[in-house]
Amino acid sequence: MPKSKKLLKFTLDDGSGAERTILSGIHAYYEPEQLLGKTCIAIVNLPPRKMMGIESCGMLISAVHKEGEEEKLHLLMVNPHIPAGAKMY
Repeated sequence: MPKSKKLLKFTLDDGSGAERTILSGIHAYYEPEQLLGKTCIAIVNLPPRKMMGIESCGMLISAVHKEGEEEKLHLLMVNPHIPAGAKMY
């Protein structure tokens, strides 16, 4: 997102046949190039939320922890063999 220091814009294949846009405030932890082609876990049954004029239709799931005094964030990713849209149980 050019006007934001925090947000990254994702265009995801959620298995529905249509692309899904999700905005996430993780730019402090990841550069966009690091996430290309990765299979992440997302919540997709949330109501859309407008952020910076763009509708975000879901939320990426991450874990936050401290290493010493530094806060770390890790997106939850799965094996790339799991197809887009697979349900978690």
